[in-house]
Amino acid sequence: MIIGVPKERRPYEFRVGLPPSGISLFTAYDHIVYVERGAGVGAGFSDDDYTQAGAVIAYSEDEVLGRADVVLKFARPLAEELELLRERQTLLGFFHMEAARQEKIEVLMRKRITTIAYELIEDDGGYFPVLAPASQLGGRLVVQVAARLMQNDFGGRGILLGNIVGAPPPEVVIIGAGMVGGTAAATFALSGAHVTVLDIDLRRLQTLQAESSMSMVTMLATPYNIRRACSYADIVVGAVYVPGERAPIVLSREIISRMKRRAIVIDMAIDSGGCFETSRPTSHGSPTYIDEGVIHCCVPNLPGVLGRTGTHLLFTAAYPYLEAIAKMGVEKALQEIPALERGVNTYQGQIKHLNRLVDVGSSYT
Repeated sequence: MIIGVPKERRPYEFRVGLPPSGISLFTAYDHIVYVERGAGVGAGFSDDDYTQAGAVIAYSEDEVLGRADVVLKFARPLAEELELLRERQTLLGFFHMEAARQEKIEVLMRKRITTIAYELIEDDGGYFPVLAPASQLGGRLVVQVAARLMQNDFGGRGILLGNIVGAPPPEVVIIGAGMVGGTAAATFALSGAHVTVLDIDLRRLQTLQAESSMSMVTMLATPYNIRRACSYADIVVGAVYVPGERAPIVLSREIISRMKRRAIVIDMAIDSGGCFETSRPTSHGSPTYIDEGVIHCCVPNLPGVLGRTGTHLLFTAAYPYLEAIAKMGVEKALQEIPALERGVNTYQGQIKHLNRLVDVGSSYT
């Protein structure tokens, strides 16, 4: 096989689909790996790092995508990238197809592209082994982002993220107790914030409370509880995720309109369409806007600016599946490994394991 690693072209995406340490995984089985010139710069990897590991440097995106049988990306391809793909290729990456434009799905179908979404790889126990570490990274990063946005110079209310003598700690509300929400809750609590976590699954809340050494309030995510918690919140984090589906709306405009002025809402589900009625995609260059007097941060792919950490995490988590593809090829790996097969979005002109396709009309798609 020929493996292609293109440079990511989405704004503020600094990660890369394969680090130099991953090249030998494929060359050990006599596969050829083409890496686009400069693909690893954002993650701190030079072209020399790749060539010394055994890769071949390609000098254009056309060359990488035109040669490859398997393309290793991080983010969903842009429209111009889709046009460069040739028929019957295989793509791996974090694709969030549930929030993609319909015409992009149609190109993949027409070209009979097989897409394997890392976020949908699921083992027999219901665990998402590649998504989980990426979600943990997002959960930690959201705390860093919130701390900055609460500063006066970023438009916030001038509140320290922490507990200091003589001043009350910030009130943080997290909706969703999965990997992103649970990690964020523990990190916020560790900083000294007063944390309230809501989820529709009582077992998740029980697990979070049992596993955390930090004090936090847990509530069932009923409409009454969500409304009440948001009324006193300084920060609200939306961390809901339904695999393969658009994120449900958990905060209405009416609830947001009743929040404190210059409170902060951070939509970590914006990659899947957003979970606040007032959400619209922003970017790291212009991360916030104000709606109903509340500061909104809705940056898709928020950890994209952690190029090196994110790249290492992806490779570590995806290693068993990439190794299976290197050993057996794509077709046999899909047949032999159910977890990998569950990650397939499109397969040679057919839709698989994708519950809903929507056009959210956002700048991200």
